Amino acid sequence: CLSVPFIFLSSVVSSSTPFSGTAAQTSVCSSILSTCHITPPICVEKDTGEGMISTKLRLAHLALSIMTMGYVWQEGEGDPVKALPQNLAVPFWAVSQKLGLPPILTHADGVLANWRKRDPDGYNVNLELLFRLPGGESARGFFVVTLMVELAAAIPEVISGVYDGDFAVVTRALEVLSQAIDRMKEALKLILCGSISGIMRIFLSGWKDNPTMADGLVYEGVQAEPLEFSGGSAAQSSLLHCFDELLGVKHEEKSAFLTRMRDYMPPSHKRFIEDISCMPSLRDFVLKRRDESLTEAFDRCVDRLVALRSYHLNIVSRFISIPAAHAKKLCAGGSASLEEHNTVGKAPISLEERGTAGSGIMSFLKVVRDQTKSVLISSCTIEKQTFLDSSI
Repeated sequence: CLSVPFIFLSSVVSSSTPFSGTAAQTSVCSSILSTCHITPPICVEKDTGEGMISTKLRLAHLALSIMTMGYVWQEGEGDPVKALPQNLAVPFWAVSQKLGLPPILTHADGVLANWRKRDPDGYNVNLELLFRLPGGESARGFFVVTLMVELAAAIPEVISGVYDGDFAVVTRALEVLSQAIDRMKEALKLILCGSISGIMRIFLSGWKDNPTMADGLVYEGVQAEPLEFSGGSAAQSSLLHCFDELLGVKHEEKSAFLTRMRDYMPPSHKRFIEDISCMPSLRDFVLKRRDESLTEAFDRCVDRLVALRSYHLNIVSRFISIPAAHAKKLCAGGSASLEEHNTVGKAPISLEERGTAGSGIMSFLKVVRDQTKSVLISSCTIEKQTFLDSSI
């Protein structure tokens, strides 16, 4: 039942190439248009519990999401498609229902499922993308670097140490976690200039809280009314949500948005994050132990996460907000060159102040960064806690 469509999907993977210019991009979009109307529908089998079926479904969701984004945004934000054809919409909906994911390109698609090793026996740095959005080598850099950001460890060790009351284990695990966050920040520095602005970013945009598609998208053959889904975003990163729950970072002001972003994660990831939120508080564990090494390890971990989020803010400002404002100015003034006009025409100017998931991007990231700072345990906090404990 799955075999025929996946022959097609395999050929798409093997022929996937970066699109370096508008002409190539138009050609690919035309190919997507024709493919959407001739591809036989995918029939989703009953759950057999076999890993291969799950792997094929993840590949299907990835391929269908890439095709959907290309189809919807082929003409840029000026003339987005309002309805997804049935031959694409119906299988995409069925696969999404099977996986517990929404029918749109998510962080779990573009990053977690979108890679393979050039050398199967090599290290993780030896990665390449299965599918590449328009944007050339810079787009490849964005997704592979983001995948590297997902490669962190030590969270299970911290949890185990807290449950066992072993502050030495927790201290060591927090030190490892701090180093992992440091490596994540270094990995982000590899993003090429402009890789998340221009033509690529529009293909990450969704149809919820997006003024360009205020009514959402009709999935033909699924239901007549348009549906709304947020685009792919780092706010959908399972790992960053794990860090926040582990360290006790509370995002009250933005909690509704961040909670909604968990619906764009694989269900098992969402459950793991919820499990962390139900565990005994790591911060309370550190406060009660009043151990200098443990406190320093906790604060170092929080400090590294603050630094990572500050650097993320810097990236957004340099590669999204400033270029988008420049593009808007060029369009308004009519002074763009032909090359600039082609690029600007595909750039998501309406998203200048909003993320691809529909959030107010700069204000959102600043609030998240500042709320992360608030969980730091300073020496005066420890002294105050000691005084309160002794006075009871």
